[in-house]
Amino acid sequence: MKAALERKASAVQNEFIQLSEQMDDLGRQIPDADEEEKKTIREQQQALRIEQQQIAEKVNLWRRRAREVTQQSGTSSLRAYLNDLLELNEELVTPAVQNALTLLDTPPDERGFAEEQPTLTQQTPVGRLLERARTEYDLRVSDPAVRMKEAIAFANRAGMAQDEDSIAEIVAAMDDPDPLVRELAIFTTIQLLRFRALRLADLEQAHAAVQQLTQIPHPAIVPVLIEIVEQPRVGYIQEGDESKQVDNNRSRMVALLKLVEWHTAEAQIALQKLKFDRDPHIVKAAQRALELFPERWNGEFPGQKNTPDTGG
Repeated sequence: MKAALERKASAVQNEFIQLSEQMDDLGRQIPDADEEEKKTIREQQQALRIEQQQIAEKVNLWRRRAREVTQQSGTSSLRAYLNDLLELNEELVTPAVQNALTLLDTPPDERGFAEEQPTLTQQTPVGRLLERARTEYDLRVSDPAVRMKEAIAFANRAGMAQDEDSIAEIVAAMDDPDPLVRELAIFTTIQLLRFRALRLADLEQAHAAVQQLTQIPHPAIVPVLIEIVEQPRVGYIQEGDESKQVDNNRSRMVALLKLVEWHTAEAQIALQKLKFDRDPHIVKAAQRALELFPERWNGEFPGQKNTPDTGG
């Protein structure tokens, strides 16, 4: 029964995704449109936002019904709840409701299987975050800043950046078919890796986080790479049975080289600030990059026709 209600919620959610894609298409038309066309496009976008809000509310309603069907206090309560669902006459739900009501009317010894308590799956913190990204209107607005704020808050939760299972789960979600879930997963992954890169005392793990960051083809990594370049620090690495104190210049160099690839104005400014860095190798690499590319950096690496894939 719960699965049927979840399927209905997913079906409604697909309508939301289709509207998001329509809004993206409209947004791409704006730069080439004249003023009158821009006005029309913005009116269409506003109408789609209103429709999205209505659909988001429907998704939340069906998700709530899926939860509530497992929370009824007894047979009578469950039967009443199922009868209410039956009156909705929803094609994806009605057959499951009818089966559930039939099962309630069948004596236990005639059901053909032993009665068992349903197994409740404990949802992980990442799972809850992703479910919210699929169902809550507040996280499904067009402004990415809302999802970035949520990603920062999640990454700053105690112990989350050290939870390897959570990191693996959120990294896997970067390929989610839902573009808004995918964006939140990317932002959250970046923030978790930022925490590891800038705050872990184990610089081997911190360096691995920097390397992972450089593999994410999204411009949201640029300010994080700038932070890494601008923050020399000391930590340790493990050599056999001993810990050795080292600096993070290896990670800073990796971040610097990736900033050159991104070739944004912010990256160029960051490299210009490195002329007095304490590490001569960092100074030399930054100077060399600025000498090779003295023009204003615009987000397009010389020789490339397109900017890096944003993953959107």
